[in-house]
Amino acid sequence: MKIGVKILPKNEVLDTQGRAVEGTLRAHKREVSQCRVGKYVQLEIGENDESKALAKAKEITEFVLYNPLIETYELEVVKQ
Repeated sequence: MKIGVKILPKNEVLDTQGRAVEGTLRAHKREVSQCRVGKYVQLEIGENDESKALAKAKEITEFVLYNPLIETYELEVVKQ
């Protein structure tokens, strides 16, 4: 089962990459209200049970993929 992990900076953390993208868009007259730049990781979990796969992905994410001081994450089952 494939599980997607979306990792973004917390709202209170300065997102310099997001600000750079906003500046580039503004310079080309394509303004947006806000841009946050993060990571997307796709895990292939050898588990058929969705709740077990999500639990394993959560464990992996909290162990190595994100920094709880400055980031948040969301898990999603990737439909094939």
